[in-house]
Amino acid sequence: MIVVSDSGPLIALAKIGKLNVLMELFGQITIPRAVWIEVVERGKGKPGSDEVKNANWIKVIEVEDKLSVEILRKEIEIGEAEAIVLAKELNANLIILDEKIPRIIAKSLGLTVVGSLAILFIAKKRGIIGEDLDLLINELRTKGVRFSDKVIEELRRMCGSA
Repeated sequence: MIVVSDSGPLIALAKIGKLNVLMELFGQITIPRAVWIEVVERGKGKPGSDEVKNANWIKVIEVEDKLSVEILRKEIEIGEAEAIVLAKELNANLIILDEKIPRIIAKSLGLTVVGSLAILFIAKKRGIIGEDLDLLINELRTKGVRFSDKVIEELRRMCGSA
């Protein structure tokens, strides 16, 4: 299974000590160079930096189609643009994105999209996470990760309350 991630979900999951959930769910995650730069280099000392740098299950791949990245950059950030283009290039099974506009773009290109919260719900349902989801969701909010109650309710409905 090929799974590509943007930086936001990596940082969000690292903030609550749950980055390893991605490895447990998917075995390997692929990120574009721009995401590596954002999380590891520019994010040095911030949540996710050391975790991503030291995760041998996170693979960094250069995007080939620079023109598509530049076109997407008119609407979204470079990490998001590279993640979407890389997911298309690799024919990824899944792309992990949290921001609304990139999610809409990725879906319009035929990509299957999930976000950080969906990852937590799936991990809970599969028994990878033992903690109460409401506690993790509150911890994310406390640490500055924003999402709506509507998103949480939709995930509860889809996942059967996990």
